[in-house]
Amino acid sequence: MILKQLTLSQYKNIGSKTFDLNPKINCFVGDNGVGKSTILDSIYHLALGKSYFNPIAVQNIQIGKEFFVIEGRFEKDNREEKIICSLKKGQKKIVKRNGKAYNKIADHIGLIPTVIISPFDRDLISEGSSTRRKFVDGVIGQTDTLYLQNLLEYNKILSQRNALLKYFASNQTFDEGTLEVYNEQMVKRSTPIFEKRKAFMEAFIPIFKSRYHEISSVEEFVTLEYESQLYFKTHNTLLQTSLGKDRIVQYTSVGVHKDDILFLKEGQPIKKFGSQGQQKTFLVALKLAQFDFLKSETGGAPILLLDDAFDKLDQKRVSQIISLVDQKDFGQIFITDTHEDRTLNALINTKSSYQIFKL
Repeated sequence: MILKQLTLSQYKNIGSKTFDLNPKINCFVGDNGVGKSTILDSIYHLALGKSYFNPIAVQNIQIGKEFFVIEGRFEKDNREEKIICSLKKGQKKIVKRNGKAYNKIADHIGLIPTVIISPFDRDLISEGSSTRRKFVDGVIGQTDTLYLQNLLEYNKILSQRNALLKYFASNQTFDEGTLEVYNEQMVKRSTPIFEKRKAFMEAFIPIFKSRYHEISSVEEFVTLEYESQLYFKTHNTLLQTSLGKDRIVQYTSVGVHKDDILFLKEGQPIKKFGSQGQQKTFLVALKLAQFDFLKSETGGAPILLLDDAFDKLDQKRVSQIISLVDQKDFGQIFITDTHEDRTLNALINTKSSYQIFKL
């Protein structure tokens, strides 16, 4: 999948802009606040139907405007794919493929495999388990529509069950039969979600370790560990044993929505025992492993977005990453940086064609 042309209208801090793009490497350089990240986010938006940086859709409309439109002209298997994503205040977001709107944006996921590396990835280490679950779900969801459907349905049922628990508490009532209906529906979806996450992690961890050692300057033992309550008991058993607690706290305290991914260096959390450079290398390796996994599953190279990815990395590691993405198994790459010289130095030995856009 190659993005040939990108047009933005009233998206975040860009009023109107069109870019004719290089099929290999595209670099956007300039000071902070000029729209570099906005450009990469718009590509992510076209691919996944949402912003990477701001999930509140209406806030992606340029201040003082009523709507935004993003248009991408892609080439896939020697044919053009025209994708348009638009939103008008007070209306639902629309994603169109070749002029036809999707009934559900989820049906679009997977058409344009995409990986983004950004300073926002720090949240994967610093924030709670939900951020790491979203990462795993985002990778699997781009390759498995059934998984994505199960996940969306599970989250909907989870919200309904939580609302029912709150209703019981506020009205001092309880109906075990009604609650059991939600339990059955949750279990029906949580078991395949757990099994898919477990299988994914088994395949993903070796890829991650390999990528980390490629870009790390020292030998370090790093790994990922999938943590889930369903390793020890079935979800149905967990729901039965936690019923008393759930009624008190008024939400569902057990299930795959509590899963986590542990980030470990030398057996210890990298959040506490890793330097900034090690954490950055960890995150870059994580995203490059995502790239490898998506490529193996889809048979084509995902679009790779590097948003200020060289922040906190020295020139040597910058060059190492560029040399990796210069390999023939990589497809189209988009890079943003505040330092044009750093980008040029990293590209000096590249064999691929590239284009630099000064903003």
